[in-house]
Amino acid sequence: MQIRADQLAAHLAKGLRPLYTLHGDEPLLLQEAADTIRAAARAAGYGERTVHTVAGGHFDWSGLLGDACAMSLFAERRLVEIRIPNGKPGKDGSQALQDYCARLPEDVLTLVQLPRLDKATQSSAWFAALDAHGVTLRIDPIERRALPQWIAQRLAAQGQHVAAGDEGQRTLAFFADRVEGNLLAAHQEVQKLGLLHPPGELSFEQVESAVLNVARYDVFKLSEALLGGQVARVLRMLDGLQAEGEAPVLVHWALAEDIRALRRVKEAQAAGRPLPMALRENRVWGVKEKLFERVLPLLENTTLDALVEAAQVCDGLVKGLRHPLWPADPWDALRRLALLLAQHTAAATGGRHGTAPLRLVDAAQ
Repeated sequence: MQIRADQLAAHLAKGLRPLYTLHGDEPLLLQEAADTIRAAARAAGYGERTVHTVAGGHFDWSGLLGDACAMSLFAERRLVEIRIPNGKPGKDGSQALQDYCARLPEDVLTLVQLPRLDKATQSSAWFAALDAHGVTLRIDPIERRALPQWIAQRLAAQGQHVAAGDEGQRTLAFFADRVEGNLLAAHQEVQKLGLLHPPGELSFEQVESAVLNVARYDVFKLSEALLGGQVARVLRMLDGLQAEGEAPVLVHWALAEDIRALRRVKEAQAAGRPLPMALRENRVWGVKEKLFERVLPLLENTTLDALVEAAQVCDGLVKGLRHPLWPADPWDALRRLALLLAQHTAAATGGRHGTAPLRLVDAAQ
């Protein structure tokens, strides 16, 4: 049984199930979901808690199963947590989890915590067993466009709010820019505002003076911003990645992989493949799937060929090779490659339209 994270509190109010599985890669939201389940368990009389962390290939699964089934000396009900940080229980663990689900211990509530899982892992026998015998929550990250509203909700929970209208939206946008990619920092900054100021309306000046620059830029979020045509955000993220010491080779890989995927999907469509099938075959799903659907109609084959050629040149530059038409600095080259693609992706989101097909020489202008 799968539920959304925002449905968890209402679900727990109706009664506890014997097994809960959390998976995702957002630490704050995972922690809050787990804490909510633990609080409900304590209120229901689960007085003892044991934690098992699966690390390496030598974890004693038999010991875990024996511990879960053993009678407690101190409490009638127990909470057993199973943490699998790499999301891979292995062959023995897979079978152990299936056996465990087939005979869930009485008076034991089990909480399994996993990282973000790919499609293949979610189709595995052990994960299917967890899902079939309990409640599964997939904890998704907060998308950038939803971050201001998320911040507003967190402020409202402690009795604070920003001004109405454009002024308030500007305040929330500023807040979101400062904490982009770092929900833990955003949570801390919201709590700090609660300590610094009484309940009520917060001005832009109050937020500006309190909120630190705690952004943590993500290469893969950069890719989503670029495909979304958010040029200013792309340039800000590139500056942030450079300041944080990210390797230019990794940033180039993310950009080039998107360019190559765009061309592969375009070629698959030309060969008669339906777009949904072409996207799945090229492992494009989630947020990127919708972005590809909007961007692809604006990209001609000649444009994609030029972008692939530009990505190849940029690949050499980030590895120390020079090109007469490109800047020598790897980060300047990455900015140019991003802008070459951005002039087309921006058109899909209301930016400039009708751009001419790119040529490699355009990069030098």
